[in-house]
Amino acid sequence: MTNPTPNSTPLWTPPFCPNPNCLFHNPLTPGWTFRRCGFHARLQPPHRVPRAQCRHCHRTFSSQTFETSYWLKRADLQPRIFLAAANGQANRQAARTLGCAPATVTHQLARLGRHCLLLQRHFTQHASPPGDIAIDGFLSFEHSQFYPFEHPLAVDCDTSFLLHFSDAPLRRSGTMTGRQKRRRQELELAHGRPDPRAVEQAMREVVSEALRGATRAVVRSDLHQAYPRALKGLPCAITHRRVRSQEPRDRHNLLWEINALDALLRHSSANHRRETLAASKRRQGSSERLAVFMVWRNFVKRRWERCRCRETPAMLRGITQRVWRVTDVLARRLFVTQVALSERWQQYYWRKVRTVAEPVNRQHALKYAF
Repeated sequence: MTNPTPNSTPLWTPPFCPNPNCLFHNPLTPGWTFRRCGFHARLQPPHRVPRAQCRHCHRTFSSQTFETSYWLKRADLQPRIFLAAANGQANRQAARTLGCAPATVTHQLARLGRHCLLLQRHFTQHASPPGDIAIDGFLSFEHSQFYPFEHPLAVDCDTSFLLHFSDAPLRRSGTMTGRQKRRRQELELAHGRPDPRAVEQAMREVVSEALRGATRAVVRSDLHQAYPRALKGLPCAITHRRVRSQEPRDRHNLLWEINALDALLRHSSANHRRETLAASKRRQGSSERLAVFMVWRNFVKRRWERCRCRETPAMLRGITQRVWRVTDVLARRLFVTQVALSERWQQYYWRKVRTVAEPVNRQHALKYAF
Protein backbone atom coordinates (compact mmCIF):
# COMPACT_ATOMS: atom_id res chain seq x y z
CA MET A 1 0.00 0.00 0.00
CA THR A 2 1.49 3.34 -1.01
CA ASN A 3 0.67 6.89 -0.11
CA PRO A 4 -0.73 9.25 -2.73
CA THR A 5 1.26 12.18 -4.04
CA PRO A 6 2.50 14.14 -0.97
CA ASN A 7 -0.23 16.53 0.08
CA SER A 8 2.21 19.32 0.90
CA THR A 9 2.64 20.20 -2.80
CA PRO A 10 0.17 21.92 -5.13
CA LEU A 11 0.53 18.96 -7.54
CA TRP A 12 -1.64 16.74 -5.36
CA THR A 13 -4.32 15.00 -7.45
CA PRO A 14 -7.34 13.43 -5.71
CA PRO A 15 -7.95 9.81 -6.78
CA PHE A 16 -11.77 10.11 -6.83
CA CYS A 17 -14.63 12.12 -5.39
CA PRO A 18 -15.08 11.31 -1.67
CA ASN A 19 -18.84 11.99 -1.82
CA PRO A 20 -20.52 8.54 -1.64
CA ASN A 21 -23.55 9.91 -3.54
CA CYS A 22 -21.45 11.12 -6.46
CA LEU A 23 -21.18 9.18 -9.72
CA PHE A 24 -17.39 9.54 -9.58
CA HIS A 25 -17.00 8.10 -6.10
CA ASN A 26 -15.98 4.94 -7.91
CA PRO A 27 -12.31 5.43 -8.90
CA LEU A 28 -12.86 3.31 -12.03
CA THR A 29 -15.48 5.67 -13.47
CA PRO A 30 -13.82 7.60 -16.33
CA GLY A 31 -14.26 11.28 -17.09
CA TRP A 32 -13.97 12.76 -13.59
CA THR A 33 -12.78 16.35 -13.39
CA PHE A 34 -12.13 18.62 -10.44
CA ARG A 35 -10.89 22.12 -9.79
CA ARG A 36 -8.35 23.27 -7.22
CA CYS A 37 -9.58 25.53 -4.41
CA GLY A 38 -6.35 26.77 -2.85
CA PHE A 39 -5.11 25.69 0.55
CA HIS A 40 -5.96 25.86 4.22
CA ALA A 41 -3.56 26.08 7.14
CA ARG A 42 -3.48 23.82 10.19
CA LEU A 43 -1.32 23.38 13.28
CA GLN A 44 -0.31 19.75 12.65
CA PRO A 45 1.95 18.82 9.73
CA PRO A 46 1.41 19.16 6.86
CA HIS A 47 0.74 22.80 7.75
CA ARG A 48 -0.49 23.68 4.23
CA VAL A 49 -3.27 21.41 2.96
CA PRO A 50 -4.51 21.70 -0.66
CA ARG A 51 -8.25 21.74 -1.32
CA ALA A 52 -10.30 20.77 -4.38
CA GLN A 53 -13.90 20.60 -5.61
CA CYS A 54 -15.67 17.96 -7.65
CA ARG A 55 -17.11 19.53 -10.82
CA HIS A 56 -19.92 16.96 -10.89
CA CYS A 57 -21.43 17.14 -7.38
CA HIS A 58 -19.64 20.36 -6.24
CA ARG A 59 -18.45 18.73 -3.01
CA THR A 60 -15.30 20.39 -1.68
CA PHE A 61 -12.61 18.38 0.08
CA SER A 62 -8.90 18.40 0.89
CA SER A 63 -6.03 15.98 0.70
CA GLN A 64 -6.67 15.15 4.37
CA THR A 65 -10.02 13.63 3.34
CA PHE A 66 -8.07 10.65 1.99
CA GLU A 67 -5.87 10.22 5.08
CA THR A 68 -6.56 8.04 8.13
CA SER A 69 -5.83 11.13 10.26
CA TYR A 70 -8.89 12.90 8.79
CA TRP A 71 -10.54 15.12 11.43
CA LEU A 72 -8.01 14.21 14.12
CA LYS A 73 -6.41 16.88 16.28
CA ARG A 74 -3.61 14.56 17.40
CA ALA A 75 -2.77 12.37 14.45
CA ASP A 76 0.50 11.34 16.11
CA LEU A 77 -1.44 9.16 18.56
CA GLN A 78 -2.87 6.81 15.94
CA PRO A 79 0.10 4.46 15.38
CA ARG A 80 1.00 4.48 19.08
CA ILE A 81 -2.54 3.53 20.14
CA PHE A 82 -2.53 0.78 17.52
CA LEU A 83 0.62 -0.72 19.02
CA ALA A 84 -0.62 -0.23 22.57
CA ALA A 85 -3.81 -2.18 21.80
CA ALA A 86 -1.87 -4.96 20.08
CA ASN A 87 0.65 -5.24 22.91
CA GLY A 88 -1.66 -5.73 25.85
CA GLN A 89 -2.17 -2.22 27.22
CA ALA A 90 -5.53 -1.19 28.62
CA ASN A 91 -7.09 2.12 27.62
CA ARG A 92 -6.13 3.99 30.79
CA GLN A 93 -2.61 2.59 30.75
CA ALA A 94 -2.19 3.76 27.16
CA ALA A 95 -3.62 7.17 28.05
CA ARG A 96 -1.11 7.62 30.87
CA THR A 97 1.74 6.58 28.60
CA LEU A 98 0.69 8.85 25.73
CA GLY A 99 -0.31 11.84 27.84
CA CYS A 100 -3.92 12.06 26.68
CA ALA A 101 -7.39 11.44 28.06
CA PRO A 102 -8.73 7.87 28.30
CA ALA A 103 -11.69 8.95 26.17
CA THR A 104 -9.25 9.88 23.40
CA VAL A 105 -7.84 6.35 23.40
CA THR A 106 -11.35 4.87 23.40
CA HIS A 107 -12.50 7.01 20.47
CA GLN A 108 -9.37 6.40 18.42
CA LEU A 109 -9.55 2.65 19.09
CA ALA A 110 -13.08 2.65 17.70
CA ARG A 111 -11.83 4.49 14.64
CA LEU A 112 -8.87 2.12 14.23
CA GLY A 113 -11.22 -0.84 14.55
CA ARG A 114 -13.39 0.43 11.71
CA HIS A 115 -10.33 1.05 9.56
CA CYS A 116 -8.97 -2.45 10.26
CA LEU A 117 -12.27 -4.07 9.30
CA LEU A 118 -12.14 -2.30 5.94
CA LEU A 119 -8.45 -3.07 5.43
CA GLN A 120 -8.84 -6.79 6.16
CA ARG A 121 -11.78 -7.09 3.76
CA HIS A 122 -10.13 -4.93 1.09
CA PHE A 123 -7.05 -7.18 0.88
CA THR A 124 -8.81 -10.53 1.24
CA GLN A 125 -11.87 -10.13 -0.98
CA HIS A 126 -9.95 -11.35 -4.05
CA ALA A 127 -7.59 -13.78 -2.27
CA SER A 128 -7.79 -17.49 -2.99
CA PRO A 129 -9.91 -19.38 -0.43
CA PRO A 130 -8.17 -21.59 2.13
CA GLY A 131 -8.52 -25.35 2.00
CA ASP A 132 -7.90 -26.23 5.65
CA ILE A 133 -9.21 -24.10 8.51
CA ALA A 134 -9.66 -24.46 12.26
CA ILE A 135 -12.56 -22.89 14.15
CA ASP A 136 -13.21 -22.24 17.82
CA GLY A 137 -15.06 -19.92 20.17
CA PHE A 138 -13.04 -17.47 22.26
CA LEU A 139 -14.83 -16.87 25.58
CA SER A 140 -14.97 -13.50 27.29
CA PHE A 141 -17.53 -11.24 28.93
CA GLU A 142 -18.89 -7.70 28.68
CA HIS A 143 -19.97 -5.32 31.46
CA SER A 144 -19.78 -8.06 34.12
CA GLN A 145 -19.44 -11.84 34.38
CA PHE A 146 -23.22 -12.12 34.18
CA TYR A 147 -22.93 -11.23 30.47
CA PRO A 148 -20.53 -13.74 28.87
CA PHE A 149 -20.09 -13.88 25.12
CA GLU A 150 -18.05 -15.75 22.56
CA HIS A 151 -15.94 -14.61 19.64
CA PRO A 152 -16.13 -17.38 16.99
CA LEU A 153 -12.83 -17.41 15.11
CA ALA A 154 -11.56 -19.08 11.93
CA VAL A 155 -7.85 -19.43 11.11
CA ASP A 156 -6.07 -20.82 8.06
CA CYS A 157 -4.08 -23.86 9.24
CA ASP A 158 -1.47 -23.49 6.48
CA THR A 159 -0.55 -19.84 7.14
CA SER A 160 -1.93 -18.88 10.62
CA PHE A 161 -3.99 -16.17 8.89
CA LEU A 162 -6.97 -15.04 11.00
CA LEU A 163 -9.76 -15.19 8.43
CA HIS A 164 -12.89 -13.93 10.13
CA PHE A 165 -14.58 -13.40 13.48
CA SER A 166 -17.99 -12.63 14.90
CA ASP A 167 -19.65 -12.58 18.33
CA ALA A 168 -22.41 -14.45 20.15
CA PRO A 169 -23.93 -13.57 23.55
CA LEU A 170 -24.16 -16.44 26.05
CA ARG A 171 -26.04 -17.23 29.21
CA ARG A 172 -23.90 -17.37 32.32
CA SER A 173 -23.19 -20.97 33.30
CA GLY A 174 -20.85 -22.90 35.53
CA THR A 175 -20.74 -23.05 39.32
CA MET A 176 -22.75 -20.25 40.95
CA THR A 177 -23.86 -19.49 44.47
CA GLY A 178 -27.52 -19.12 45.31
CA ARG A 179 -27.14 -15.35 45.32
CA GLN A 180 -25.57 -15.39 41.87
CA LYS A 181 -28.38 -17.56 40.51
CA ARG A 182 -30.97 -15.13 41.84
CA ARG A 183 -29.06 -12.22 40.37
CA ARG A 184 -28.91 -13.94 36.99
CA GLN A 185 -32.66 -14.49 37.10
CA GLU A 186 -33.26 -10.81 37.88
CA LEU A 187 -31.07 -9.69 34.98
CA GLU A 188 -32.73 -12.10 32.56
CA LEU A 189 -36.15 -10.80 33.57
CA ALA A 190 -34.96 -7.24 32.95
CA HIS A 191 -32.98 -7.76 29.71
CA GLY A 192 -34.09 -11.13 28.36
CA ARG A 193 -32.13 -14.34 27.81
CA PRO A 194 -29.59 -14.65 25.01
CA ASP A 195 -30.58 -16.60 21.91
CA PRO A 196 -29.61 -20.26 22.53
CA ARG A 197 -28.66 -20.58 18.84
CA ALA A 198 -26.43 -17.48 18.81
CA VAL A 199 -23.21 -19.51 18.66
CA GLU A 200 -24.50 -21.60 15.77
CA GLN A 201 -25.58 -18.55 13.77
CA ALA A 202 -22.35 -16.64 14.44
CA MET A 203 -20.15 -19.61 13.56
CA ARG A 204 -22.11 -20.20 10.35
CA GLU A 205 -21.31 -16.66 9.23
CA VAL A 206 -17.65 -17.01 10.21
CA VAL A 207 -17.19 -20.26 8.25
CA SER A 208 -19.14 -19.04 5.22
CA GLU A 209 -17.03 -15.86 5.06
CA ALA A 210 -13.78 -17.71 5.70
CA LEU A 211 -14.51 -20.21 2.90
CA ARG A 212 -16.01 -17.69 0.48
CA GLY A 213 -15.35 -18.97 -3.05
CA ALA A 214 -14.15 -22.44 -1.97
CA THR A 215 -15.68 -25.60 -3.43
CA ARG A 216 -14.35 -28.01 -0.80
CA ALA A 217 -12.45 -27.61 2.46
CA VAL A 218 -11.43 -29.29 5.70
CA VAL A 219 -12.78 -27.75 8.91
CA ARG A 220 -11.22 -28.68 12.25
CA SER A 221 -13.03 -28.08 15.54
CA ASP A 222 -13.62 -29.46 19.00
CA LEU A 223 -16.75 -31.38 20.01
CA HIS A 224 -18.98 -28.33 20.45
CA GLN A 225 -22.55 -29.37 19.65
CA ALA A 226 -23.38 -26.22 17.68
CA TYR A 227 -20.58 -26.56 15.13
CA PRO A 228 -22.02 -29.47 13.06
CA ARG A 229 -25.32 -27.58 12.79
CA ALA A 230 -23.46 -24.42 11.77
CA LEU A 231 -21.65 -26.27 8.96
CA LYS A 232 -24.77 -27.94 7.64
CA GLY A 233 -26.16 -26.49 4.40
CA LEU A 234 -23.13 -24.40 3.41
CA PRO A 235 -22.41 -24.26 -0.35
CA CYS A 236 -18.90 -25.68 0.18
CA ALA A 237 -18.28 -29.43 0.50
CA ILE A 238 -16.85 -29.69 4.02
CA THR A 239 -14.92 -32.49 5.69
CA HIS A 240 -15.41 -31.94 9.42
CA ARG A 241 -12.63 -33.24 11.67
CA ARG A 242 -13.41 -33.08 15.39
CA VAL A 243 -10.93 -33.29 18.25
CA ARG A 244 -11.54 -33.87 21.95
CA SER A 245 -10.61 -30.88 24.11
CA GLN A 246 -8.79 -33.21 26.51
CA GLU A 247 -6.12 -34.01 23.90
CA PRO A 248 -2.64 -32.50 24.55
CA ARG A 249 -2.54 -29.02 23.02
CA ASP A 250 0.84 -29.29 21.37
CA ARG A 251 1.98 -29.03 17.75
CA HIS A 252 0.67 -32.53 17.02
CA ASN A 253 -2.88 -31.49 17.90
CA LEU A 254 -5.13 -30.84 14.88
CA LEU A 255 -6.32 -27.65 16.60
CA TRP A 256 -2.82 -26.30 17.19
CA GLU A 257 -3.32 -23.19 15.05
CA ILE A 258 -6.55 -22.08 16.71
CA ASN A 259 -5.21 -22.91 20.18
CA ALA A 260 -2.09 -20.85 19.51
CA LEU A 261 -4.27 -18.00 18.23
CA ASP A 262 -6.41 -18.10 21.37
CA ALA A 263 -3.30 -18.00 23.56
CA LEU A 264 -1.83 -15.08 21.61
CA LEU A 265 -5.12 -13.20 21.74
CA ARG A 266 -5.38 -13.74 25.50
CA HIS A 267 -1.76 -12.61 25.89
CA SER A 268 -1.95 -9.54 23.62
CA SER A 269 -5.33 -8.12 24.67
CA ALA A 270 -5.72 -6.59 28.12
CA ASN A 271 -9.51 -6.92 27.98
CA HIS A 272 -9.39 -10.73 27.64
CA ARG A 273 -7.02 -11.62 30.47
CA ARG A 274 -8.28 -13.65 33.37
CA GLU A 275 -9.57 -11.68 36.37
CA THR A 276 -8.65 -8.32 34.85
CA LEU A 277 -9.83 -4.78 35.57
CA ALA A 278 -9.56 -4.03 31.84
CA ALA A 279 -12.45 -6.27 30.77
CA SER A 280 -14.58 -4.97 27.91
CA LYS A 281 -17.52 -2.87 28.98
CA ARG A 282 -19.22 -3.49 25.64
CA ARG A 283 -19.12 -6.23 23.02
CA GLN A 284 -18.79 -3.50 20.42
CA GLY A 285 -15.52 -2.31 21.94
CA SER A 286 -14.25 -5.88 22.20
CA SER A 287 -14.93 -6.40 18.49
CA GLU A 288 -13.09 -3.19 17.57
CA ARG A 289 -10.05 -4.26 19.58
CA LEU A 290 -10.22 -7.69 17.95
CA ALA A 291 -10.19 -6.06 14.52
CA VAL A 292 -6.99 -4.19 15.44
CA PHE A 293 -5.45 -7.44 16.72
CA MET A 294 -6.49 -9.23 13.51
CA VAL A 295 -4.68 -6.77 11.24
CA TRP A 296 -1.62 -6.70 13.50
CA ARG A 297 -1.49 -10.52 13.56
CA ASN A 298 -2.01 -10.94 9.83
CA PHE A 299 0.09 -8.10 8.39
CA VAL A 300 2.56 -6.83 11.00
CA LYS A 301 3.62 -9.75 13.20
CA ARG A 302 5.70 -12.56 11.76
CA ARG A 303 4.09 -15.98 11.89
CA TRP A 304 6.60 -17.45 14.36
CA GLU A 305 8.90 -15.70 16.81
CA ARG A 306 11.33 -18.36 17.99
CA CYS A 307 12.30 -19.72 14.59
CA ARG A 308 13.81 -17.86 11.67
CA CYS A 309 10.47 -17.12 10.08
CA ARG A 310 10.54 -13.85 8.15
CA GLU A 311 7.04 -14.02 6.70
CA THR A 312 3.75 -12.77 8.07
CA PRO A 313 0.52 -14.75 7.56
CA ALA A 314 -0.46 -12.24 4.85
CA MET A 315 2.81 -12.91 3.01
CA LEU A 316 2.28 -16.66 3.21
CA ARG A 317 -1.19 -16.24 1.71
CA GLY A 318 0.21 -14.12 -1.12
CA ILE A 319 -1.65 -10.97 -0.09
CA THR A 320 1.45 -8.83 0.58
CA GLN A 321 5.09 -9.02 -0.43
CA ARG A 322 6.79 -7.78 2.76
CA VAL A 323 6.35 -7.31 6.47
CA TRP A 324 4.17 -4.30 7.15
CA ARG A 325 4.80 -1.55 9.63
CA VAL A 326 2.08 0.42 11.37
CA THR A 327 2.65 3.25 8.87
CA ASP A 328 1.67 0.83 6.11
CA VAL A 329 -1.55 -0.07 7.93
CA LEU A 330 -2.40 3.64 8.23
CA ALA A 331 -1.07 4.64 4.82
CA ARG A 332 -4.42 5.69 3.34
CA ARG A 333 -8.05 5.93 4.23
CA LEU A 334 -10.50 3.29 3.04
CA PHE A 335 -14.15 4.14 2.41
CA VAL A 336 -16.93 1.87 3.65
CA THR A 337 -18.88 2.64 0.47
CA GLN A 338 -16.13 0.99 -1.58
CA VAL A 339 -15.59 -2.16 0.50
CA ALA A 340 -18.23 -4.89 0.81
CA LEU A 341 -18.34 -5.84 4.49
CA SER A 342 -20.22 -8.85 5.79
CA GLU A 343 -23.53 -8.27 7.56
CA ARG A 344 -22.06 -8.54 11.06
CA TRP A 345 -19.02 -6.43 10.22
CA GLN A 346 -21.33 -3.71 8.93
CA GLN A 347 -22.94 -3.68 12.36
CA TYR A 348 -19.48 -3.38 13.92
CA TYR A 349 -18.60 -0.52 11.60
CA TRP A 350 -21.74 1.48 12.41
CA ARG A 351 -21.53 0.47 16.10
CA LYS A 352 -24.94 -1.18 16.16
CA VAL A 353 -23.99 -4.01 18.53
CA ARG A 354 -25.83 -3.27 21.77
CA THR A 355 -24.89 -4.16 25.32
CA VAL A 356 -28.25 -4.60 27.03
CA ALA A 357 -26.83 -3.79 30.47
CA GLU A 358 -25.65 -0.35 29.31
CA PRO A 359 -28.39 2.31 29.06
CA VAL A 360 -26.53 4.24 26.33
CA ASN A 361 -25.13 2.59 23.18
CA ARG A 362 -23.95 5.31 20.81
CA GLN A 363 -23.82 4.45 17.13
CA HIS A 364 -21.43 5.75 14.48
CA ALA A 365 -23.51 8.14 12.43
CA LEU A 366 -21.04 10.74 11.11
CA LYS A 367 -21.75 11.55 7.49
CA TYR A 368 -18.26 12.11 6.14
CA ALA A 369 -15.89 10.81 8.83
CA PHE A 370 -15.06 7.13 9.05
